[in-house]
Amino acid sequence: MNWITNFVRPKIKGLFTARSDTPDNLWRKCANCGEMVFHRDLAQAQNVCTHCDYHMKVLPKERFDALFDGAVYDLLAAPQAPADPLRFRDEKKYVDRLKDARTKTGQTDAVVSARGLIGGVPSVVAVQNFAFMGGSLGMAAGEAIIAAAEEALASHAPLIVFAAAGGARMQEGILSLMQMPRTTVAVQMLREARLPYIVVLTDPTTGGVTASYAMLGDVHIAEPGALIGFAGPRVIEQTIRERLPDGFQRAEYLRDHGMVDLVVHRHAMKETLARILRMLMEGSAHGADASMVDDAALLPVPPATAITIGRAPQP
Repeated sequence: MNWITNFVRPKIKGLFTARSDTPDNLWRKCANCGEMVFHRDLAQAQNVCTHCDYHMKVLPKERFDALFDGAVYDLLAAPQAPADPLRFRDEKKYVDRLKDARTKTGQTDAVVSARGLIGGVPSVVAVQNFAFMGGSLGMAAGEAIIAAAEEALASHAPLIVFAAAGGARMQEGILSLMQMPRTTVAVQMLREARLPYIVVLTDPTTGGVTASYAMLGDVHIAEPGALIGFAGPRVIEQTIRERLPDGFQRAEYLRDHGMVDLVVHRHAMKETLARILRMLMEGSAHGADASMVDDAALLPVPPATAITIGRAPQP
């Protein structure tokens, strides 16, 4: 310590900090083109870069506000699930990671569900928030997807899922992987009731989420440029020791190869969903012809035996 650190630095720093009443989040840098976008312009564009059209991540509230008629909707109660069944710890305790994620996002877990009108059609929507531990699928997220499906069944409404995840949540081990068949059964219940199930794949959708409910929709819609797959491209290249084609696992590539029905810009998402929902709900649920919904493959679904979904133990 000397007279420079005691006197000069604080005086100099004070020249710059005395008037620091301006928010530091007025501008956001686009991860694709590197341009700075003013926060109001970005919000008005639904988090789509005004320079390069890159689709940035969107919070559940922003999704709901843009999707439901008049931004009017009812949030569904978040199901309860054990917080740390395996008492998992790596560099940090799992319970501490959950606390940090809940503080950061204001959510209890990765999936938030709501019900409301989309183009006049009563609908149930579940949104995965990638900001909550990478949108990972754990017991609470699985319960939320199932609860949304049950709400759709109870109200005889279609279910729309906006998927965004890095996969199953490793901190919950096999209990996390169990959510893959459980959510698959929930989707099957919707099919037996002849209710539409639409999945919107956003960037990124990978791992166990892709291997379960995210690829079981009657119609699969993807946002432009979204990364969609099970294993990442780097893992695949290292495994097969070959260079992958340009655009591999991106939304447009999957559409061209039959894995995705439509690639829809975020600004046209509500209009597109409303049109599809009206077609499916006004006609015989899954009997619509594929040509009626642009490129969407709406094939008849064979009947199946009902299966009861096992419930996770309550805390």
